[in-house]
Amino acid sequence: MTLYQPEPVEISTRIRPGEWTEESLTQLVASYRTRITEMGAVPADVGTNVQRNGDGSVHVLVTWNKPPDAGDEDAATAGPTA
Repeated sequence: MTLYQPEPVEISTRIRPGEWTEESLTQLVASYRTRITEMGAVPADVGTNVQRNGDGSVHVLVTWNKPPDAGDEDAATAGPTA
């Protein structure tokens, strides 16, 4: 039996005006992408959306749209085959 769940994995946050810089935003996005790849995502399958709002706030969303179940979790996540 597999525990594979094909639902998308998302990490997101909203940051208020004045609480972020371009440098901190870049670091945050990189850390979210790293966390998702540690869950098994292939970097090419990880999407990033940064929305800068008119009030100076920012919304960050990093997503892994997992493929349908390919029989086992390793096959679906490009993990070990042996």
